Amino acid sequence: MIIDLVTVKFLHVLSSTFLFGTGVGTAFYLFFVSRTRDAAVAAVVARHVVIADWLFTATTIVFQPLSGLYLAHRLGIPLSTPWLYWSLVLFAIAAACWLPVVWLQMRLRDVAVAAAARGRELPESYARLLGAWTALGVPALLSFLAIFYMMIARRVPFL
Repeated sequence: MIIDLVTVKFLHVLSSTFLFGTGVGTAFYLFFVSRTRDAAVAAVVARHVVIADWLFTATTIVFQPLSGLYLAHRLGIPLSTPWLYWSLVLFAIAAACWLPVVWLQMRLRDVAVAAAARGRELPESYARLLGAWTALGVPALLSFLAIFYMMIARRVPFL
């Protein structure tokens, strides 16, 4: 069965929007609420960030390469085409960053919940986890920005 190309393109773009938008939006809220050191607020936000990541990021991180490869195949674009090749490489880097980020988000949530239950501010261990989370988020963000550019321009900006 051949799926309509316009439908797959639409779902591919919609999926990439969910992936990027969820990532940027949840990162913004978790990062800035964490800076307040208010454990109760951080616990609520971290809990929702984890849910959003599983709902939106996990599903789109699977759908994106599948729909992209399907489109490339149907459109006759070889995987060796530079912009497509580098999009896949950068996607793999972003996905590799995302896996530990999910674990870190669950740890951040748990530390914040525990601190809130004791009526305390976020502990230093939370700040260390947040630093690692941020360090992994930067290459993922830069990878996705480059992928968006390559999807539109069909050329590699760094070669």
